[in-house]
Amino acid sequence: MAVLPGRGPVPASAVAGSAVEVLARCRELVRPGLVEAVGRLDPWTGEMAAYALGWRDTSGDPDPAASEGKGLRQALAVLSAEAVGADGKVAGPAAVAVELVHAFSLVHDDIMDGDPVRRRRAAVWRSYGVGPAVLAGDALHALAVRSLAETPGDRAPSAVRRLCLTLTLLVRGQADDLRFESLPWSGPTAVGPAGYRVMVEHKTGSLLGCAAALGAELGEAPAETVTALDRAGRHLGISFQIVDDLLGIWGDPQVTGKPVHSDLRQRKKTYPVLAALTGNGPAARELAVLLEGTEPLEGAAASRAALLVDEAGGRAAARAEAREQLNAARACLDGIRLDPVAVRELELLVGFLLDRTS
Repeated sequence: MAVLPGRGPVPASAVAGSAVEVLARCRELVRPGLVEAVGRLDPWTGEMAAYALGWRDTSGDPDPAASEGKGLRQALAVLSAEAVGADGKVAGPAAVAVELVHAFSLVHDDIMDGDPVRRRRAAVWRSYGVGPAVLAGDALHALAVRSLAETPGDRAPSAVRRLCLTLTLLVRGQADDLRFESLPWSGPTAVGPAGYRVMVEHKTGSLLGCAAALGAELGEAPAETVTALDRAGRHLGISFQIVDDLLGIWGDPQVTGKPVHSDLRQRKKTYPVLAALTGNGPAARELAVLLEGTEPLEGAAASRAALLVDEAGGRAAARAEAREQLNAARACLDGIRLDPVAVRELELLVGFLLDRTS
């Protein structure tokens, strides 16, 4: 990638020292806009939205023990605006929009998947009921579109169109993910790693790509730069989800907040498992028998399945694919003129995505 003219050498002190610092800086910039957006809701729906965002408990009181999530999408919007030479504040409406879309998708995902816990506390539907949680998700969705539609300037219409397209892709990805649950583990209709990548690009990658593209869009970047950042974000999203899949099997429960081998216990079609099943060795064959069985994958059975995924090469393949997707993200930006400080902060996030433990 090229450097924006007139910037010159970048002192090391100008770059945040860690991904955590970068995420915190972007969160601080975006937070007022998020608070303002949620404040437009009626009190009860606003309470549920604040709960979903990790700000409040079910009594409406501040909840310092709750997690607000990583804030990756809002950070991508801010850093992408800065990368094209704009003030990060111009990406505020975009950052608010993608963060609200992410929150809405999690609220609805938990309902569809029947997951009772989100970020170590009860999911919204468990705390308020399914109907109210659906409404809270709908409200977050509507706020996201409104936030972007009210953005001043002539880039707002194209930004809203991009967000709406992303919402369509996100729904398609979620639909495929749900459909995959009913497909067999082997045979002509089975899901393979390639089909999984397409699903994840839609379900996860599209919103990360949208975040990066919207930041550049509102920063008045050329169309080719906006497109390149969109593509890069999609690759980042695929990598992010594959690392999530690895943590869903081998992550530390004390860090991830999920039970050990949680994804295997649910027989989720994740990248490490699907990659392992492409092998022809004894480990892959035994794994297929375990997954196709009707007995619950608990305790020793889940531990055995995790070992077989590893022995069949699924763990190594997933790690390699995550790295390949990050390299593809970098390649998307080759030849694009970007601010070096923002690029280095983006690189910090890339390293964080690959090496994170939660």
